[in-house]
Amino acid sequence: MARVVVTGGTGKAGRAVVRELLDHGYEVLSVDLVPPEHSPCPALQADLTDLGQAIEVLRGTDAVVHLAAIPAPGIRTEETTFRNNTLSTYNVFSAATMLGLGRVVWASSETTLGLPFERESPAYAPIDEEHPLYPESSYALSKVISEEMARQFSRWSGIPFVGLRFSNIMEPEDYTRFPEYWDDPGLRKWNLWGYVDARDAAQSSRLGLEADICGAEVFIIAAADTVMNRPSLELMAEVYPGVEMRQEIGEHETLLSIGKARRMLGYEPQYSWREQIQLTSSVPTLEGHEPAQ
Repeated sequence: MARVVVTGGTGKAGRAVVRELLDHGYEVLSVDLVPPEHSPCPALQADLTDLGQAIEVLRGTDAVVHLAAIPAPGIRTEETTFRNNTLSTYNVFSAATMLGLGRVVWASSETTLGLPFERESPAYAPIDEEHPLYPESSYALSKVISEEMARQFSRWSGIPFVGLRFSNIMEPEDYTRFPEYWDDPGLRKWNLWGYVDARDAAQSSRLGLEADICGAEVFIIAAADTVMNRPSLELMAEVYPGVEMRQEIGEHETLLSIGKARRMLGYEPQYSWREQIQLTSSVPTLEGHEPAQ
């Protein structure tokens, strides 16, 4: 049984990852600044901006899923976000290499790609891992720097580092908001109408531990569809008419390409708001709209 530390274990993604790993037979330690009210596994409170604490929480473990961070732009000051996220990630990567862990899986972000797409439009769509990096906040910049750190720590140590560029992580109750976006595609253009269910984010984290990976790799992790009830090509033509479409896509197919994650991780999204809204009669819809099929 592999022993895995999940940092940020009380967060939205962290809770789902802990459950996913436990369900697949892993021994899990959840680590966070915030102690959980209830935890299905042992939990430890620690400040990962302190290298000594990072070393101690990883000692004796086989791998780490590093999710701990200020989770989005605008929550704290730009300086605080950059310092916290960069330093904690550096410490976790350092501790993992010092202790000789077998694998580091960690949360990068879709924001590295240019979100929100205001100063720069997408270079093309669907966006994949070869898309230019346009960090527009200190949060996004911290993730870009962390991706470079992962490459260097992997090169020095030989440990595989798997970076997951998560789209906007949603839990089932979040889907009740989706009909609010349908009349105005500009409301969610900032990430090309993308999202990912927390349970699929957890699936990708587990696959990151298990896949045959060498070196440092990054993967876009999104749902297979968009948050919208309108066709993806129609949305692009209206909001980003000058952006090149590089491949054919399905009616509601994601514009954040998950092709690399499918090929290398075996990732396949299992959850969509479309099934959730269909199955949950209490979910509100906007007047004049029916749930998308």
